[in-house]
Amino acid sequence: MPFDGYVWILTDPDTAVGSAPYARVPALGELPRLIRLKYGTTVNRWTTLSPDPLASLVESTDGDPARSRMWSEMLDGYGVSDIASMVFEDRFGSWGFLDLWRDAGDKPFSRRELDLLRGIAKVVTAAMRRCQAQLFRPVPSPAVPSPSVPTPSLPPGPVVLLLSPELEVRDQTPEAQDYLRILLPPGAGQEPIPAAAYNVAAQFLAREEGVDDHPASARVHLENGLWLTFRASRFRGEGTGGSEQPDIAVTIGETSPIRRAELFSRAFGLSLRERELLGHLASGQDTRSVASTMFLSQNTVQDHLKSIFAKTGVHSRPALLSLARGA
Repeated sequence: MPFDGYVWILTDPDTAVGSAPYARVPALGELPRLIRLKYGTTVNRWTTLSPDPLASLVESTDGDPARSRMWSEMLDGYGVSDIASMVFEDRFGSWGFLDLWRDAGDKPFSRRELDLLRGIAKVVTAAMRRCQAQLFRPVPSPAVPSPSVPTPSLPPGPVVLLLSPELEVRDQTPEAQDYLRILLPPGAGQEPIPAAAYNVAAQFLAREEGVDDHPASARVHLENGLWLTFRASRFRGEGTGGSEQPDIAVTIGETSPIRRAELFSRAFGLSLRERELLGHLASGQDTRSVASTMFLSQNTVQDHLKSIFAKTGVHSRPALLSLARGA
């Protein structure tokens, strides 16, 4: 099935905000604006593609793509004729979305092509969730050290990027560069692209505009089992660069053990009862107290625990809590 460009993004399963991008489109030179319009456009927004996980721009607008803000304000100028938009979502959360672009002169995506994509949605979603689960496992140190940028030591408090309302980087704390170089390594002589920061900031603007009400935050894997949380809010101060609106502050800090365990539970497909059990174990309760709290027998608690071990591939409570909470 031919296409001329693509944007494939992993998302935080709880907030549906982008955390890691993979793209090849002619508009990458205007990446902040592209992300801003993607989050601010209601037509075929990935958070609305349910229960059908797929839609095309031409079909959804009855052949009038100008009804899409992203197309009318930007993609028309790049000669985009149609976009197939797909969300990867299951009962555990939203794991990512995909846009396939076609240029002018190409035929719109056909029903047959859309059905092909629709048919692989479940298996790709399950695979993406399994890949997210693997990120919780520490990677063994190689025999030969890699010359890549080392993992920065976490500062005592969050690091900050300051973005304009147009998502231009105004300023940042020094540690932010270290994180960004690992999250999305730049080319030689280039600055790292703060894609995760763009995404949470764009979601913050979408919330202000009433487009979507998900929180403007995302948990992002740095490396070797380390997770960071990106959050966006209005900076307390006057706008800069001639803007009337205050800038957007994106904070980056280590994901808390509770929020990390919640993401762990979703990624490994734990049931609601299993998630509740993991939460009680993480608070230090033993089998007897957990059974009393959950109104279950101790044997039933052990059965739930065995199921969690089978799903996560660990064989002891300390190993389970170490993976889930990052101890």
